[in-house]
Amino acid sequence: MSWRPVAIWYVCMNPSAIFAETLNVTFPVFAMVLLGVALKRLKWIDTAFINTSSALVFRGAMPTLLFLSLIDADMSQALIPSLMAYLALATVASFLLIWWWATRRVVVPEDRGVYVQAAFRGNGGIIGLALAGSMYGQFGLSAGSVLVATLIPLYNVLAVIVLAWYQPQAKTSWRSIGLKILKNPLILSVVAGLSFAASGLALPSWLHTSGEYFANMTLPLALISIGGTMSMTAIREASGVALGASLMKMVWMPTATVLIAWLAGFEGRELVLLFLFLGSPSAAASFVMARAMGGNARLAANTVAITTLASSVTITLGIFILQISGMAG
Repeated sequence: MSWRPVAIWYVCMNPSAIFAETLNVTFPVFAMVLLGVALKRLKWIDTAFINTSSALVFRGAMPTLLFLSLIDADMSQALIPSLMAYLALATVASFLLIWWWATRRVVVPEDRGVYVQAAFRGNGGIIGLALAGSMYGQFGLSAGSVLVATLIPLYNVLAVIVLAWYQPQAKTSWRSIGLKILKNPLILSVVAGLSFAASGLALPSWLHTSGEYFANMTLPLALISIGGTMSMTAIREASGVALGASLMKMVWMPTATVLIAWLAGFEGRELVLLFLFLGSPSAAASFVMARAMGGNARLAANTVAITTLASSVTITLGIFILQISGMAG
């Protein structure tokens, strides 16, 4: 009997055990988000702390984490061109389909750009990467780092296109956008990590250990900051448009793209990684960009809050379904 029938038999006969294993992966991640909510309510952290910690994560801790994950990785496994290509293709296709859908639904023209961005732009750099590391350890962090670098340029370019389309009064400098993408610390760290790994060099032991101390702050600090920015008021005041964008982001888009990926032959770890990144909640950056370009910032904030809260359920159920169906290998 091959391993695959045995695996399918195991998950079918032990659904409670599989669900417990799934919670072991997702609960630690979302518990840190809820901790951020609690700490903000207790006033142990404030907006100044969240802004400072977010900047520290983006500019230093996360680039260090990505760099170390790549130089420590087995690149023959972490670098998966077919996975990168499908993720990019699925992102662009989702963007176009969601845009088409926004023009057919009751979304007023001035809100369509914000709706589309909130529905396709995910927080894979934090939530997706954290879950990938929780589920697959070093492989998840390494492969996830490469996927983060694949998504960042796409997210920025596509978001600016759709926001500028519906907010033509906003001044958009494509040169400055291109420079920001090229100077993005996360992209630079991935390029540096891949180059260093290819060189065959090794970091001094003391420097590697110090880097690990710094990098280990990344995910807890980032997840707490996400929780601290969540607004229960925003969730209560959410409009039908925000709920629609949230359903698109957390249910319809990841379900369709992952099912197509499975039909195309993806399975096991690759399929789960696709789900984690495509099914991650709306990125907080969507609120920042919507506000900067004169869009409906409240709609963006509401969608970020709803999807972040809902993702603890949708991602847990998604991983469980992938495992119990045998699609996750």
